[in-house]
Amino acid sequence: MPVFSYMAVDTEGKEKKGNIDMPSREEAMSRLKEMGLTILSIDDAHAFSKDLNISFLDKKPSPRDMAVFCRQFVSIISAGVNVRAALEMLAEQTENKMLRKAIDEAGKGVQRGESLADSMRPNMKVFSSIFITMVEAGEASGSLETSFDRMGTQFEKDAKIRAVVKRATTYPVVLLIVAIAVVVLMLLFIIPQFEEMFVELDTELPGLTVAVLAMSVFLMDNWVVVAGVVVGAAFAISAFSRTIPGKQFFGAIAIRFPLFGKLIVKTACSRMSRTLSTLIASGLPIIDAIEITGNIMSNIHYKTAILNAKEDVALGTPLSEPLQRCGMFPPLVYHMLKIGEETGSIEQMLEKMADYYDEEVEASTAQVMAAMEPAIIVVMAVIIGTLIGAVMLPMGAMYDALDNL
Repeated sequence: MPVFSYMAVDTEGKEKKGNIDMPSREEAMSRLKEMGLTILSIDDAHAFSKDLNISFLDKKPSPRDMAVFCRQFVSIISAGVNVRAALEMLAEQTENKMLRKAIDEAGKGVQRGESLADSMRPNMKVFSSIFITMVEAGEASGSLETSFDRMGTQFEKDAKIRAVVKRATTYPVVLLIVAIAVVVLMLLFIIPQFEEMFVELDTELPGLTVAVLAMSVFLMDNWVVVAGVVVGAAFAISAFSRTIPGKQFFGAIAIRFPLFGKLIVKTACSRMSRTLSTLIASGLPIIDAIEITGNIMSNIHYKTAILNAKEDVALGTPLSEPLQRCGMFPPLVYHMLKIGEETGSIEQMLEKMADYYDEEVEASTAQVMAAMEPAIIVVMAVIIGTLIGAVMLPMGAMYDALDNL
C-alpha cells in the first residue's frame, strides 16, 4: 500500500508531521481531514521520509510504565478531557516507544468509533488480557476511571513485587558469574605461570596441585570446545524451559528450591489474590476472573491449579475447596477464601490477603538476602582458596627443603 508523508495542523494549531498508509492520495487527504487535521502538504514518502521500522528493538513497557499511564489517564479524564484527546496527549508524552505507538493506535481506533477496549485489543503485547477486560468492564458500567485506577494500583503492586524478587535473585547471580570468571582467569593465565616452576622442582606434587594443573591444561587446550559446550547447554536449557515438560520441571524446582522456594510461593499467592480481587471488583463473573488470573501466573503449576479450580467452580464448588485439594497454596489462602465465601466478602478478603503476602514477600526477600550473602562469600572463599592452596603447597614444600639443607 502506498505511503504518504504529510504536514498538517490540528484544531489547536499544533504542527503535525507523519506518514499514512492509504490506497490513494485522495483517500489519505480524506482520512487526515477526518482526524481533524488541516493539511499543509502531502507527498509520496521516500526512503528518507518514511519512519524507520525497527520495532523489534523496542522495549516492552514495564509494570511501572503501565502504572504511570493509568494514573495519568485517570488524571486527564477527571479534568473533563474526552478519551480520544486524553490518548493523544499521553501518546505525545510517553517515553516508551512501544507503549507510545500502542496508545496512538488506540486513539485512532477510538476516533474511528471503536470502543477503547476494542481499539486496544490489536496490541496485546502492551495491553494484557486483564487490562483489556478491565477497560471493557469499565466502559460497560460507565466507570472507566475506576477501572484505570484499579489497574494503576495493580501495576504498581506488580512492579514493587517484581523489583523485590529481582533484587533477591540478581545479587547471587552476579556473584556466581564473578566467581566463575575469576576461576577461569586463574586457570588460563595465572596457574600456567607456575607450571614450569613446579616442573623444575622435580619433586612429587600434592594431589590438589596435580588436579588444578590438569584442569588448567585441559581448559587451555580445549577452551573452544568447553565454550561451545557451555553455550550449547545454555541454548538447550533455554529451549527446554519453553516446553511444557520444561516448564513443569523448572517450575517444580523453583517451588522446592532452598531459600527461594518460599519466596516463589508467596509471590504467586500475592499475584493471584491481587489479580482476582481486582477482576471481581470490576464486576467480572468469577469464572472469567479465575481463568484470566490462572493465565497470568508465571509458574505453570500454579497456573494449572487455578485453571483446574475454575472447572470445579463452574460446577458450583466454592473456590477454596479445589485450592485446598491441589496442595499448592498455604492454609491461609483457602481459609481466608472460605471465610470470604461464607460472609459474601470474597473481594475484601482477597485484597487483605494480597496486602499480607506483599509484606511477606518483602520479609522473605530480606531473609534470603541475609542468608545468601555469607553463603556466597564462603563458597567463593573455598573456590579461590583451593586454587591458591594448589599454588602455595608446592612452594611451601620447596622452602622446607631449602631450610633442611
